[in-house]
Amino acid sequence: MQTTITFKKIDSSDSLKSYVYKKLAKFDKMLDSPGEAYVVLSIEKIRHIAEITLTCDRLKIHARENSESMYSSIDALMDKVSIQIKKHKEKIKRHMSGNKQSIKNKPVESQFSEDISDNPMLDQIIIETIDYKPMDIEDALIELDSGRQSFFVFNNARTEQLNVLYKHNSGKLGLIQPRG
Repeated sequence: MQTTITFKKIDSSDSLKSYVYKKLAKFDKMLDSPGEAYVVLSIEKIRHIAEITLTCDRLKIHARENSESMYSSIDALMDKVSIQIKKHKEKIKRHMSGNKQSIKNKPVESQFSEDISDNPMLDQIIIETIDYKPMDIEDALIELDSGRQSFFVFNNARTEQLNVLYKHNSGKLGLIQPRG
């Protein structure tokens, strides 16, 4: 990793430089390609400030930390950068693993319930799974009459499409079927 260390309002110290290089060496293993790090160490009144701008491919991290000791500022800064790198790598891993096959194998119920948990208004939705089988409309009508529900979902044997047969408020029956 190409590293540039700048000292502001502080005398340059070989021990601080070697400490920063040692800490940044750990990031070489975490990053996929060589990166550049610009580190600024400064003192303002009694605060010891450590800043870093780390760039690598599409990753750009900027962090700033201050404390009463320069070494503790550097440690806290490196911890912060490490967390951001890990978060970025996890994000890429999640994005890259999202192939269509993994989506098909995942149950629909769990995908829907994860989306619902984000919105507190939708907490009152009860998720039920159904088994639908190929049948004629007449058979679906018999099933609807025998059950307690006001609708029946089935796979239409003639069109091979998902249909819904329901009891309308007026007492008539309704059939929902997709176009095309």
